[in-house]
Amino acid sequence: MKTAVKGWAARFLSLPPPLVVAGIYIATITMGASLMMLPMAQAMPMRWSDAFFMATSAVTVTGLAVVDVGSHLSLLGQAVLVTLVQLGGLGLMTFAVLILEIVGRPVGLMGEAYLREDLKQNALWRVGRLVRRIAVVVFAIEAVGIAILCLSFIPDLGFWPGLWAAIFHGIGAFNNAGFSIFRTGLMEYVADPIVNLVIPALFITGGIGYFVLHDLIYKRRWRYWSLNTRIMLAGTAVLIPWSVLMFAALEWTNPATLGGLDGIWPRIAASWFQGVTPRTAGFNTLDISGIHDSTAMLFISLMLIGGGATSTAGGIKVTTFVVMILATIAFFRRQTQLHIFGRGIGPDEVLKVMAIVAVSLVLVFCGVFLLSLSHDGHFLDIAFEVASAFSTTGLSRNYTPELNDFGRCVIMVIMFIGRLGPLTLGFFLATQLSPRVRYPQERIHIG
Repeated sequence: MKTAVKGWAARFLSLPPPLVVAGIYIATITMGASLMMLPMAQAMPMRWSDAFFMATSAVTVTGLAVVDVGSHLSLLGQAVLVTLVQLGGLGLMTFAVLILEIVGRPVGLMGEAYLREDLKQNALWRVGRLVRRIAVVVFAIEAVGIAILCLSFIPDLGFWPGLWAAIFHGIGAFNNAGFSIFRTGLMEYVADPIVNLVIPALFITGGIGYFVLHDLIYKRRWRYWSLNTRIMLAGTAVLIPWSVLMFAALEWTNPATLGGLDGIWPRIAASWFQGVTPRTAGFNTLDISGIHDSTAMLFISLMLIGGGATSTAGGIKVTTFVVMILATIAFFRRQTQLHIFGRGIGPDEVLKVMAIVAVSLVLVFCGVFLLSLSHDGHFLDIAFEVASAFSTTGLSRNYTPELNDFGRCVIMVIMFIGRLGPLTLGFFLATQLSPRVRYPQERIHIG
């Protein structure tokens, strides 16, 4: 029996890294669903489809929920959910390597390959040092955020419930998973200054990427930062004001959202919070089902752009979006080379961007098509749900509880691919072949 198990494990580990990472994520989802089906983990009865959906949403750090977390899951169930969020946000391979480092076991070349695949990196980093730095930064930021959130939650809920609420939402915020143990999300804290500052600070920090944080903490000067860090920070500096101002402009007089709040400060606070939330965070201080259709389209575009690579955020990523814009501008200017901040971007990177955008759009389109086949609902609600799932955001126009079993399966697959990355899907579908013949080139009509 042991020999058979070892043989199976050896064959599994001999698979290419993307397949191994995907298999580990699936195994973690299955384990999490099994734990949530334990009677002691449930405050109200749940089906297996509920548990699998919640586990998938947690491991992919999305936040879409088919059941109310606070009323359906006991304290143990909530602890399982937030642990899955932490594992998914930190990265399962990163967590595994961290455990090996703690117990003094060597990682090996194969472990380094899996870690690079999980972090979407090609560079040969010193794995142990990298993982330790990531872990220190992540847990330190989460601890500070939780401590500050206690100042708001403990006076309202009492010590232990308030402490747990701070832990649950603090971990969820940094890992960009929009689960909440409150039935209406964070709507009761729409004007709370601590919640409106700390929660966005956590999910913005978690969403810019580990390697950007590494540059900010250990290098500190612009000239020493990588091109990835410069593009990510510049893109974020543009997208955040744009999203906040656009949300305020579109919703200021909407009685279902900003227009229903008394006073200027609550409207400004809600505009700030809800404007930055589509950057794959998923928390809400307003009723998302009440936003205008134009705002929903704004949110879909922001969700699809997402956050930073090697971060807890999803989407095509800000760097991908910026390179796509640069490539478009270069085409119209008849430029043959892309450059920004004094650095050039090679054609291989541009082709990778094209592949990511193409696969992402096809995946979102297929998801919308499949949900439209199986559900009678508002088209925008369906598109919003699929975009939220792909970008692992977690925002919903109250459509998630209406999903049937087929719809849940579609959303789970989209969340899974969105977390692993569109290019992982391309790896499953593609076959590497060495070119044997170089064919003559010929122009085609495009556009």
